[in-house]
Amino acid sequence: MASDRMRRVDEAVREVLSASVTTDLKDPRVGFVTVTGVSTSADLRHARVFVSVLGSAEEQQASLDGLQSAHGFLQAGLARQLRMKHTPALTFILDDTAERAARVERLVSEPRGDS
Repeated sequence: MASDRMRRVDEAVREVLSASVTTDLKDPRVGFVTVTGVSTSADLRHARVFVSVLGSAEEQQASLDGLQSAHGFLQAGLARQLRMKHTPALTFILDDTAERAARVERLVSEPRGDS
């Protein structure tokens, strides 16, 4: 289980990245992106950034490509706003939790054929 400190670091990184993606990033490939979570390594050198992207699979991939190409810009903004020993290298991962939840909801609500 993550310590309180790591949870605070993850949340601070998530807040800064979320604000940067929505206000500072001007890449046209990046569509409607929500930063849903961050998981930082214990040594603070790497961070997995989970994002939810609205749109088709192609639009989602384009947004991920845009985010990955802007990782240096986003990482520099993170370094400016947070005082950390190391600024983590960012890796963006598509968070499909909402899609999986909707699929489970559809399966649960469908009538069963074996009455």
